[in-house]
Amino acid sequence: MNSELVIDSSSNEVDIALIEDKKLVELNKEKKENNFSVGDIYLGRVKKLMPSLNAAFVDIGYEKDAFLHYLDLGPQIHSLLKYMKGSKEGSQAESLLNNFAAEPDINKAGKIGQVLTPQMHVMVQIAKEPISSKGPRVTAEISFAGRYVVLVPFSDTVSVSAKIKSSAERLRLKRLGTSIRPRNFGIIVRTVAEGKKVAELDRDVQDILAKWNTVHGQLRTSNPPSKLLGEMDRASTILRDLLNPNFNAIHVNDTRVAEEIRSYLREIAPEQVDIVKLYKGKGPIFEHFGVDKQIKSLFGKTVSMAGGTYLIIEHTEAMHVIDVNSGGRNKGAVDSQESNALQTNLMAAREIARQLRMRDMGGIIVIDFIDMKNTAHRKELFDTLRDEMKRDRARHTILPPSKFGLVQLTRERVRPVTDIITSEKCPACDGTGEIRSSILLVDDIENNLRYLCQEQNERELTLQVHPFLAAYLRKGNWTFSSFQWKWRKRFRQWVKVEPISSYHMMEYHFLNRQGEEIKI
Repeated sequence: MNSELVIDSSSNEVDIALIEDKKLVELNKEKKENNFSVGDIYLGRVKKLMPSLNAAFVDIGYEKDAFLHYLDLGPQIHSLLKYMKGSKEGSQAESLLNNFAAEPDINKAGKIGQVLTPQMHVMVQIAKEPISSKGPRVTAEISFAGRYVVLVPFSDTVSVSAKIKSSAERLRLKRLGTSIRPRNFGIIVRTVAEGKKVAELDRDVQDILAKWNTVHGQLRTSNPPSKLLGEMDRASTILRDLLNPNFNAIHVNDTRVAEEIRSYLREIAPEQVDIVKLYKGKGPIFEHFGVDKQIKSLFGKTVSMAGGTYLIIEHTEAMHVIDVNSGGRNKGAVDSQESNALQTNLMAAREIARQLRMRDMGGIIVIDFIDMKNTAHRKELFDTLRDEMKRDRARHTILPPSKFGLVQLTRERVRPVTDIITSEKCPACDGTGEIRSSILLVDDIENNLRYLCQEQNERELTLQVHPFLAAYLRKGNWTFSSFQWKWRKRFRQWVKVEPISSYHMMEYHFLNRQGEEIKI
C-alpha cells in the first residue's frame, strides 16, 4: 500500500489529506490559532465541584470550563499534586522522579470532593477538543506519546500494544521496555516498535523525558490558566503514528511547513527526508492532486458507490446513522437477491470504514445494512467490517448485526466531526430559488448593447450566452428576423453570438475585439 500526504497551508488553516493507493482516507483541518488540541497539557484552576456528576469544572483559559470526571483523575493523582506543589515551592528541584516518593493510589469508587477543592491548581491534559457547545474534556492522568513508546508519569507498569500478536515479540519488547523504563514512569510500547532495537526505543524515551523536563520548568513559574506543553501539529502527529517505508511522498505548498516536516523526519526517519516535496504549481495543491474532486464526491449526505449503490449519512447530536441502499442491484431470483445483498453490504462496509476515518466521526454510529437471511453472510459482513476498521487509529468497538440487521459501533470522539459543504450556491438565483423573468433578459442585453455601441463606441462585440439563448437570439442564424439582424440595423454593427455550455440560463457576458470581457 502506497501512502501520501498532501498538505495545503493557508494563512489561518492547514488542511492535511492522507491518501492510500490514490484514495483519500483521512482529511484533517487544523486552525493555526487553535490553542486547545488533544494532547496539550495545561495548568488549570478548579472552578467548581459537581458532586452529582462526581466531576469538576477546570479553568484552562477556554471560554467554557473544561470537564474533569473523577475517573479521569487517574489512580496517581495524589502523586501528581505532590509533584506540582514541590515544583512550585522548590522542594522538587529535579524534573526526573528518581528520588520521588509516590503517594498511594486513590479509591476507584471515591468522590471528587475527597481529592479536589475549589481554587486548587491541577495539571491536566486535553482528551477531547471543544465540540459543539461543550468545553474541552480533560484528564489528570498525564501521558507523553513518542514514536515508539508512551510514558506515563507516576506509574510502574510496562505494557505492549495488543496489536502486536507474536508472543515472542511481545515478550522481547516488554523486556526491553523494563530495561529502559525511568524510575516512577510507566511505559507503553506502541505497535510501530515491532522489530525495533533497544537503542531506538531508548532514544525515544530520552526525547519524551526532555518534554517532561519542559513541563517541570513551566510548573515552577506558571500560574493558571496557562499552557505548559503543546502537542505536535497534526502533520507531525500523523507521521509519528503512521510513517513507514510505504510512505512515498509528502507534498506541501508552504516552504516553512515543508522545512518543519523535514526537520522532524531527520529526528525519526532520516532516510525518508527526501520524500518531502515542495509544490510550486500555479493551481491549488488539492486540485492538482485530485483531492478536491474526491472531497466533493465523498462528503455530504449521499455517497455514491459502484453499480448504483449509495450511502445516506445523517448526523444528529446523539449519534450518526448510515443507511445502505442497493440502488438497482437487488433484482432477480431470491438466491441472486441474497448474493447481491451480500456483495452490496461488503462494498458498503469498506466504504463506511473509510468514511469514518475521513470524516473523523465519533460517538455512537448505527449502520442499517441490507437485510440478509443467511447467518454465514451476516458473519462475513461483520468480519469484513472489523478487518477494514483495523486500519483506524481511533479506539472503536463493533457489535455483531442485530436481529433487525443493524450494526452498532462506537468510535473515539476527540475532536469535532469534519464537515465539508459539497453543494454550491446557484449562480442564477444566488441561493434564493427565484430568478428574474426570462422575458426581461433580452431587454437587459439590448440596453447594455445600446450603452456599449452608442455611448462607449465599442466595435466587433461578442455576446457569450447559454446555448439555448444563443439559438433563440440567432433564430436559425441567418434569418432576417433574428435579433442579430435587428441589432445590426439598430446599432450599425454585427454582434457575434457565441454559445458557452458552462453558463447558466440567465448568464451573459460581452467581449471586446481583443477577446477581453467588458465589465458593465
